[in-house]
Amino acid sequence: MSETLLVALVQMDVHRSDKTANRNHIIGKLRECAEMGAKLVIFPECALSGYVFNSAEEALPATETVPGETSQLLAEICKELNIYAVVGLLEHDGEAVYNSAFVVGPEGLVGNYRKSHLPILGIDRYVEHGNDLPIFDLPFARIGVLICYDVRFPEACRSLALRGAELIVLPTNWPQGAESSPDFLTRARAFENRVYLLACNRVGVEQGVTFIGRSQVVAPNGQVLSEAHGENEAILDCEITPANARQKRLIFQPGVFEFDLIGGRRPELYTDLL
Repeated sequence: MSETLLVALVQMDVHRSDKTANRNHIIGKLRECAEMGAKLVIFPECALSGYVFNSAEEALPATETVPGETSQLLAEICKELNIYAVVGLLEHDGEAVYNSAFVVGPEGLVGNYRKSHLPILGIDRYVEHGNDLPIFDLPFARIGVLICYDVRFPEACRSLALRGAELIVLPTNWPQGAESSPDFLTRARAFENRVYLLACNRVGVEQGVTFIGRSQVVAPNGQVLSEAHGENEAILDCEITPANARQKRLIFQPGVFEFDLIGGRRPELYTDLL
């Protein structure tokens, strides 16, 4: 029987520019998730910093390096709790600022992802593009990380799936007006790639912008296994089976009804994508 994994998505409000308050909130929720038995905990995009800034200079006091103070502290706590976490933050590297999410666990910092696709919205108007789509090997699954707007580009999820991702983790800050993401896109990306998609959104109001919550765990068949309410803070916990994401070829009736959304691709026809 395939092993199951308890994941937890922390749908939280965020205090703009208050790293100390946000960090303490993250730590408290991480401990709470560990008590529930979760092995992978996801926090929203920019959970450490907030999102609605009017310049990179305004946001700079809320940024950190990776590795840095928060990733190192959370690594110590993850070692104590034997748990993994994905946390969104604003990262500075020299003079550049990135919208990032790091992966941390008992062994320390596993890796860091920088948002690749940037909308004209909030701090994303002023940060640099990330230029990599890494895969992170955790003891229980291979995961890829995307951030918010990235999910609107099917090539990003497909690339992670082709590299072996079983779980695609999506820290996000969906505001009012972005309902198409939880309504359609999360399900489509999970189904077309036969992966789990874990989308963790925030709630609350920041600088007049209202965030819609609706964090989700979506199965490889496109079914929403669990969804949080759109207004309140919540911990969305869900048991998943990563091995299900390795079953790309589906056979309903041998030789009569089968499909393979990975093996059935025709890359020679897609050259315009390059």
